[in-house]
Amino acid sequence: MDGAELTGKKVLITGASGFTGRHAVTYFQGAGADVVAVVRRPDVYSFGKNVDVYVCDLNNKEQVRELIQEIEPDYVLHLAGKNSVPDSWADPLLVLETNVMAVLYLLDALRICPKARTVIVGSRLKYTPEPGRIPQPPHPYSLSKALEEMVSLSWKSLFGQQIMLAEPGNLIGAGPSTGICSLLARHVVACEQTGKTEAFRLSGRDNTRDFLDVRDAVRAYATLLVHGTSGTVYPVVSGVERSLGEIADLLMSMTEAKVPIRWDGTSSGPDGAGKQEEMSELRKLGWQPQISFEASLRDILSDVRTQQGRTTG
Repeated sequence: MDGAELTGKKVLITGASGFTGRHAVTYFQGAGADVVAVVRRPDVYSFGKNVDVYVCDLNNKEQVRELIQEIEPDYVLHLAGKNSVPDSWADPLLVLETNVMAVLYLLDALRICPKARTVIVGSRLKYTPEPGRIPQPPHPYSLSKALEEMVSLSWKSLFGQQIMLAEPGNLIGAGPSTGICSLLARHVVACEQTGKTEAFRLSGRDNTRDFLDVRDAVRAYATLLVHGTSGTVYPVVSGVERSLGEIADLLMSMTEAKVPIRWDGTSSGPDGAGKQEEMSELRKLGWQPQISFEASLRDILSDVRTQQGRTTG
């Protein structure tokens, strides 16, 4: 997709100040869209010029309805939500309200825009119930994402809305990520700047995950907004499993500092997220990853060095 389909279109992005949201605003603005960045607090992040910023509590039904009535978007990318497993144990009702009710408020408000196309970004940690068995989700977050998917697909069936779901793998890249690649990069930079000697603890070297650059994920979301089939759940993955050992070795090759790492636990094998066949539906729409894993790590390290330099300078 060359982005021409987005020129002059109103694209509403929830969770715009988050890790993925910042990249999404940059991408859609570059594609010529009229970007509406929806945030919960106005002072979290500056998007610069030519981006309309709206403050809206997505858990407030009336605020959401007023937002949609005013904007009447052509496309909606829903990134907002609670994505912490520990937080879901601490306050399960808040996580359910934020991940389920906020989606319902948004989709119901969008009924006045029958041509609007919406991508709901879910999670591969969602709970999949087994027929005939009592539900046993591993944590409230998993339950919330399962319910989010269920109500989204139900709203498509009930009201004929254009709703696609995306399930990203482990997204990496510059910005405020709490993923393992960013955490390890921060450890590397701390060792470079302060000679930190405390070891960074990781599980088995052979543990693998699918990692995808966040910019590639945003391009996938744009592809789904324009070309995706309503009512379909799309895995958004690189298709390649990479081990924690590979991540550590690559980052170590990008620094001259001594970086202590402690390997704890045993290898658990692949998480199953990177199967090539899972990419097939997105590939049929013309999308494929463009940014190499090594380039992503270099960008993360460069960004952390810049941010840490500002902090210590």
